[in-house]
Amino acid sequence: MSHHNAIQEWSETSAKMVTGYDNLLKIDKVEVATTPKTLVHQVDKVTLYRYVRETPAKFNTPILISYALVNRHDMLDIQPDRSFVRNLLAQGFDVYIIDWGYPTKADKYVTMNDYVNWYLNDLVDFVRKNNKVEKVNLMGICQGGTLSVIYSCLHNDKIKNLVTLVTPIDFSTNDGLLFRWSKNINFDRLVDTYGAIPGDFMNNGFAMLKPMMRVSKYMGVLDIMQDKEKVLNFLRMEKWINDSPAQAGECYRQFMKDLYQGNKLIKGELVLDGQTVSLKNLDMPLMNIYAAEDHLVPPSATIPLNDHVGTKDNELYKFPGGHIGVFVGGRSQKELAPAVAKFLGARDN
Repeated sequence: MSHHNAIQEWSETSAKMVTGYDNLLKIDKVEVATTPKTLVHQVDKVTLYRYVRETPAKFNTPILISYALVNRHDMLDIQPDRSFVRNLLAQGFDVYIIDWGYPTKADKYVTMNDYVNWYLNDLVDFVRKNNKVEKVNLMGICQGGTLSVIYSCLHNDKIKNLVTLVTPIDFSTNDGLLFRWSKNINFDRLVDTYGAIPGDFMNNGFAMLKPMMRVSKYMGVLDIMQDKEKVLNFLRMEKWINDSPAQAGECYRQFMKDLYQGNKLIKGELVLDGQTVSLKNLDMPLMNIYAAEDHLVPPSATIPLNDHVGTKDNELYKFPGGHIGVFVGGRSQKELAPAVAKFLGARDN
């Protein structure tokens, strides 16, 4: 590179940094999850919200959304023009969402059974009663999808339709680093040491899975800093990534040992509160969505669900994108949310 080019590049970079810094100064606060919602029910630290509808719902059966315990549900409503939730509302559904809250050391003894048969069951019953329906549509995402599948097997009389997105079911795969990495960890020692697994521990683990991604991400920030909207989008995503709740100890222990290490759900060996969970009991219509380029929950962990369920009315939907693109990408808004709405709408009666 010539001396002249180097000076020119340096001055361009400096100019980018100046306008970028000006943009940052103009940003008062970064807001996510701005779609209006009302707190309607609470059990311990778990809260249930109902999204505000301007018009009556077109469909009889409400949707209850269960996100993963490991991140916040804000991803479904990250910004107004990329909101999976707003899309479902626009399609005519009554939508509820679960906020699992922020566990502390006091929640060391909260189990997977508590999440499935106590919290989730209580929220499903609340929605049924509130909407005067026998069954609800359950939509589970990532780990929240795994819990929703387990719930639907044990309480199939309360679920009208089940939608799972990027949901790990078959943990025998070695396609994802997380799956390989977790096979050799002593989770007993981890839970006995921490009580509640800190969010930072989980975040650092995810960052280690793609170390260069973090470098390229921050290098790329400089290129978008002149565009205030793009900076806001970046900061919203960063806010979401860094807002990671701790994990209740006993639930984390069973999830990691029985599923990631033991693969008990697909083998028909998972036991909750003395009850064996059988995927054959999943007899309601199922839409199972996986992301083709997902490095956190690889397709091979998700696809096998359809082969093990009891229902013949099951659809496998391939989304061309990554784990997060399922909710925030333009294609998600144009294709995926409407496809979910179509699936549920056709099975509403």
